[in-house]
Amino acid sequence: MGTPTSDFSYELPAAAIAQRPLEPRDASRLLDVDDLSDHTFSDLPGLLSPGDVVVVNRSRVRAARLRGTKVVGGGRVEALLLRPLSGDLWEAVVRPARRLRPGSDLDFGAIEATIEAISRDGPAQISLKTEGDLEAAIAATGTVPLPPYIHEQLADPERYQTIFAQTVGSAAAPTAGLHFTPRLVEALRARSIEMVEIELIIGLDTFRPISVDNIEDHQIHSESLTISTEAADAINDRSGDLVAVGTTVVRALETRAGPDGRVEAGSVDTRLYIQPGYRFRVVDRLVTNFHLPGTSLIVLVAAFMGDRWRPAYEAALGRGYRFASFGDAMIATRHGEPS
Repeated sequence: MGTPTSDFSYELPAAAIAQRPLEPRDASRLLDVDDLSDHTFSDLPGLLSPGDVVVVNRSRVRAARLRGTKVVGGGRVEALLLRPLSGDLWEAVVRPARRLRPGSDLDFGAIEATIEAISRDGPAQISLKTEGDLEAAIAATGTVPLPPYIHEQLADPERYQTIFAQTVGSAAAPTAGLHFTPRLVEALRARSIEMVEIELIIGLDTFRPISVDNIEDHQIHSESLTISTEAADAINDRSGDLVAVGTTVVRALETRAGPDGRVEAGSVDTRLYIQPGYRFRVVDRLVTNFHLPGTSLIVLVAAFMGDRWRPAYEAALGRGYRFASFGDAMIATRHGEPS
């Protein structure tokens, strides 16, 4: 007997899913799960203590959605780049897949592509060619892909990037970091709370619900992460709590944490799947958005918060909090720890 995926579902009205970000970024709401009190995200410094270390993901979302035409026969095509494989070969979701075959040439303006392999059950492999730097051509030609539950166009694409965004490669934003502003960062530092940046390249599977009956049977996707020596030293030398901003940061830190709770620097791929019963080694507190039902993100939240996750979600829905990528946030102390 496994753990039913249905245990991590809840009723989410469409109206609760935020369609646009708030301005300023730190005007979003923040639910303190420990006592179910309501705050504004700009209150975060007062909810933390001097000596705490706040860790954010500085990954940048690639402008990975390319729109163009078939070279032979015309017709519109779209490619969503997922990740580079080797050389000029990329993994991508292409549409309309039923009309594309290996050898099909696609014209995306400054970028030419050829379908190398394609199937109904998984992403395609396409080769990309351009004059000059390919990443620069993708940035100039493509658009940032928003999550499928956001139906409005974003006037400013930078609003789907965090203020920390540097390393290009993610298919989605580390959305808990979207609430931070330079003003808030300064307020944290003024309270002797250190900010540390790491990198975890987020894949498209972030949005996909668990499709099996039991969570143990779910296959977690692989993501690459990098923690610098400077970041690891700041984490290991802290005098207070380690505060992870987002589930991606939790996975990165727990992947590199040893049994003694010390984080090791380096670059690795992680398939860490955090489920209830997982013994956390290093993360003390979590700041995260409200996630869609039946996802591995909810499973991670439940592992961290214990049974408190459901009353927190019920309170948020009852109080009109905004859910998903452009929504509000919550902060919680690790399950079993004093609040």
